[in-house]
Amino acid sequence: MIEGIGIDVVDIERFAESLERTPSLADRLFTSAEKLLPISSRAARFAAKEALAKALNAGKGLPWLDAEVINEESGKPAFLFRGEIADLIDGAKVHLTLSHDAGIASAMVIVERF
Repeated sequence: MIEGIGIDVVDIERFAESLERTPSLADRLFTSAEKLLPISSRAARFAAKEALAKALNAGKGLPWLDAEVINEESGKPAFLFRGEIADLIDGAKVHLTLSHDAGIASAMVIVERF
């Protein structure tokens, strides 16, 4: 059964400006591995975390470092959950898709419980 669906869209240039204006923001949003990625990939990962919050109906306050976006061997994006978010997910299947093109990054998340 689908428990929640979330989608988010990020303007990559505006997101880059936010990170430049507030350097500590990257430390709150991204793991060490995520911080090494190009800005378009970081924007897509931010969109994924926002979409996850929407799918979980979590509102504000999720610990973003507890949801790392990784790539499986095939290249497919997936979440690696830790801590509070892992407890919230509690065995649910989380589907994730990312895209970035023409200055926009987007993500869609579906949370499914069996």
